Amino acid sequence: MGNPPLRLDRSGLVLLHLFLRTLQESGAGHIQYSVPEETDKGFFVGNISKDLELEPWELSERGVRIISRDRMQLFALNLRSGSLITAGRLDREELCETLSSCFLNIEILVEDTLKIYGVEVEIMDVNDNAPSFQEAEIEIKVSEHSTPGSRFPLPIARDPDVGMNSLQRYELNPNSYFSLQMRGGTDGTMNPELVLEGSLDREKESAHHLLLTAFDGGDPIHQGAVAIRVVVLDVNDHVPKFTQSVYRVSIPENLRSGTRVLIVNATDPDEGINGEVVYSFRNTESKTSEIFQLDSQTGEVLIRGSLDFEKHRFYEMEIQAQDGGGLSTTAKILITVVDVNDNAPEITITSSTNSVLENSPPGTVIALLNVQDQDSGENGQVSCFVPNSLPFKLEKTYGNYYKLITTRMLDREQVHSYDITLIATDQGFPPLSTETHISLNIADDNDNPPTFADSSYSIYIPENNARGASFFSVMAVDRDSSENSQITYSLVEDTLQGAPLSTYISINSNTGTLYALRSFDYEQFRDLQLWVTAQDSGKPPLSSNVSVNIFVLDQNDNAPEILYPTLPTDGSTGVELAPRSAEPGYLVTKVVAVDRDSGQNAWLSYRLLKASEPGLFAVGLHTGEVRTARALLDRDALKQSLVVAVQDHGQPPLSATVTLTVAVADSIPDVLADLGSIGTPADPDDADLTLYLVVAVAAVSCVFLAFVIVLLALRLRRWHASRVLQASGGGLVGVPASHFVGVDGVRAFLQTYSHEVSLTADSRKSHLIFPQPNYVDTLISQESCGKSEPLLITEDSAAGLGNLDSTNNQETPRKMSHNRCFLGVVISN
Repeated sequence: MGNPPLRLDRSGLVLLHLFLRTLQESGAGHIQYSVPEETDKGFFVGNISKDLELEPWELSERGVRIISRDRMQLFALNLRSGSLITAGRLDREELCETLSSCFLNIEILVEDTLKIYGVEVEIMDVNDNAPSFQEAEIEIKVSEHSTPGSRFPLPIARDPDVGMNSLQRYELNPNSYFSLQMRGGTDGTMNPELVLEGSLDREKESAHHLLLTAFDGGDPIHQGAVAIRVVVLDVNDHVPKFTQSVYRVSIPENLRSGTRVLIVNATDPDEGINGEVVYSFRNTESKTSEIFQLDSQTGEVLIRGSLDFEKHRFYEMEIQAQDGGGLSTTAKILITVVDVNDNAPEITITSSTNSVLENSPPGTVIALLNVQDQDSGENGQVSCFVPNSLPFKLEKTYGNYYKLITTRMLDREQVHSYDITLIATDQGFPPLSTETHISLNIADDNDNPPTFADSSYSIYIPENNARGASFFSVMAVDRDSSENSQITYSLVEDTLQGAPLSTYISINSNTGTLYALRSFDYEQFRDLQLWVTAQDSGKPPLSSNVSVNIFVLDQNDNAPEILYPTLPTDGSTGVELAPRSAEPGYLVTKVVAVDRDSGQNAWLSYRLLKASEPGLFAVGLHTGEVRTARALLDRDALKQSLVVAVQDHGQPPLSATVTLTVAVADSIPDVLADLGSIGTPADPDDADLTLYLVVAVAAVSCVFLAFVIVLLALRLRRWHASRVLQASGGGLVGVPASHFVGVDGVRAFLQTYSHEVSLTADSRKSHLIFPQPNYVDTLISQESCGKSEPLLITEDSAAGLGNLDSTNNQETPRKMSHNRCFLGVVISN
């Protein structure tokens, strides 16, 4: 075949191809193209981007690719132009062998949508093959006694092209003895036969040389020839004859090598060597001779190679029987291969993802797969499924393609990965099945907020805690993974006692550990509530809050505080007075103390720690009342020093002490006479100064007492004259009881006992009486100090003053007044 004719032929086919492709693209259904065979690599097949309704640049962006099995080497995608091109030389005869129409089906996958488009490409035949005979020369033996009209089979030429490009006719070179006739075969093929036209004479011509030529119908026409040598034999009356002109047999494809398929038999009634028949294959393709073997003596046809229904389903062979005289005859063997379920289904994962986001909607595509079974009929019918226990199913999409999709939303927190088993089973007997596995990880979605173990926490912290020390840790759990489970802790902004909460409490943002920035004081606040926020790092972030209640526990950190008696702010020392006539149980004073703690830390008990006269005074354990334990005796010292301890019940217990000075005296002069001895200077260096101060106070007190007596005498005198005596009494009553009597820091004040003053006209009969104690507490109101009673004054006393009643000679005592107040002495230190 010359090059120029071939180029012209290809040019015409290309035009035809473009025309047919235009017609095919106008139709509905899958995409159809056509391309002539024997084109160069990169030949344009079709505009795939246009047919997919995509722009050329979208092919790579959307992952468009060819996924057809065993066809990827034939075609390729030009991602720049968006066209489908040939990947190499296409040989129609190699791809489709003897099929009249050659269609190649490929699938185009759009990766981002996992959508498949079917593309059918027709390979158009080009007259690139000439008819050819299997042998270059054949020999036919004919008996000289053969009658005219006898037929002798001739070899068949083969042309792999189809249509007009295939074998169309035979021609025999002109001669006087033989002609060419065609006999139709069972499969529609033309079988040439040599027909004897006249009688043969071996003595004249023992051999005849003929030429058989085969022609195709292409443009240009190709031809092939075989030389025929006809040998004229001596007397051989009979030609071998087969028992059947056509032998038909069906065999399963799983027969082993060496298995007998059938036995052909031809008989020849001649005797001797002319009756011996030898069998051989004639006009048999090389592939057939590789599969089958013929025993030339017995006529047994044996399996030589491996049968495969999926590759060759039918074999046609011509067998020749020739006797020893050279006469021969032919018969045909038609072998049909029966499919056996010897191929298990094949599962090919075309596209898949190893991870899918949880909460993806049902119907999300996980994988695209192809299921094939090379068997036919029921043996090739395949059902593919996924176990029902998994939330996946298979849906058929295009041809033998299935997509694996989800049946419901997936939850990574329940199942974080799946090992999906795909099972494909055919309908053969016995059925064959195949399994394949797809591992799928469930990618996390931030669908779970952090959660705390409890809805709220209660924490008890002793007061006086160390600053900066951790006291509690909160922990939240996020069931998500990676960044979605990374938790950050924070405090919700708030204030406490006017200050930001962050100045009291801080939290470690990574661990949730709470730290006290201050030392808590139970006396300032006893509890506080704060909110802790746990937030993950997902997008968008999710968070949750938990309430933390902090209760401050009281510690025994406050000693009892003495409220009474209190030391004067000017540094002087207070003195409590007790009359010598006091009975046992007389209330001298009461120690009042408080503790700022609470609970048992604030339970106070009082006890007498030290006394200058043991057994004279007693202190109430729970009341703090200082009472006389026995009657006062004359030998008891004027000044009694008591040390009272106040102790709480904390652990360890804290205590406070107070020193009480109690002056024991029946009259004010007695008190004033011994005031100097009451002072207890704290510093020895100040002893002399204190002594001087005491003497000065005593002198001033005596002057004051004398002044009071004189004043009273004057008042009585006036009363006698004009009943001023009552006014004088009223004037005494008018002296404030809170006034102190003192000089240079020594002050006498009425606080501890009551007295009555009775005056008569005779000053010698005037006297000061200390009544029996009648108070239960030394903390008295000012009203009691202002209470007055009339003084008793006799008439003699009135007459002695010069204002006596002439009608009354008896001394009639009269009450002037008597004031009840408390007397105390304060000595400056």
